[in-house]
Amino acid sequence: MNYLGILISTAVSFIFLVSVFYPMEKMFPAKKGQNFFRPNWLLDFCFFIGQYFVFGALVLWALGYFEEYLGIIISQEFRTKVTAQPWWLQTIEVILLSDLCIYWFHRLQHKIPLLWRFHKVHHSAKHLDWLAAHREHPLDSIFTIGVINLPAFIFGFPLETLAGFIAFRGIWAVYIHANVRLPFPFLRKVIGAPELHHWHHDLDRDAGNYANISPLMDVIFGTYTCPDAEPESFGIKEEFPQHYGKQMLFPLLPEKWTKKTED
Repeated sequence: MNYLGILISTAVSFIFLVSVFYPMEKMFPAKKGQNFFRPNWLLDFCFFIGQYFVFGALVLWALGYFEEYLGIIISQEFRTKVTAQPWWLQTIEVILLSDLCIYWFHRLQHKIPLLWRFHKVHHSAKHLDWLAAHREHPLDSIFTIGVINLPAFIFGFPLETLAGFIAFRGIWAVYIHANVRLPFPFLRKVIGAPELHHWHHDLDRDAGNYANISPLMDVIFGTYTCPDAEPESFGIKEEFPQHYGKQMLFPLLPEKWTKKTED
């Protein structure tokens, strides 16, 4: 494994994200007065390093492993017809199918205790910004990214159709966590906005806004919400450690071992 290459890639990604989102957060802050080095900044930086330098390869390996088996669900004849469609139609199809899949899986992550054990790592962030987007347990990443790409795996959408979409979705995931509230409220009704996802991170575990990109699925299924103000507090009501090692380990342990553990 080329560790130097991964290290350089990680550093470049960090510099790029800081260059894009730090000015945006300073110009259009959702929560004014939040510093760059806010509480638990180092914790989220550890998740950033872990995601890019350590666990990214694990996620890619898992996705490749499952893709090989999911690809046989649909006949090759049907997959050929899918890839023969115009690229713009394929793009619309994969976005809609992907958003539908991740919407319902995301709701299940909040309802099913086993899934919530891993997903609550992400929701334990008490301050939102571009860096907090990276607070995610690697197994939760595998589940989420796998479901997002499920339609592509099953129907055989070509990589050329997906490349730009995958890149956009990655940047979008960072953007919707950013401490940003742009003065274009009409856009959130079409393509979503950080304030929608900020309300998803409200202390209320069932606050809504489960959609990934467009709020369409939330509107259709009745879980759309967007008050004019920011949530008073982010995070979870459960006791949960604010240390990297413990957040990685606790979801893997029996609940009776962790239930009474304090930070």
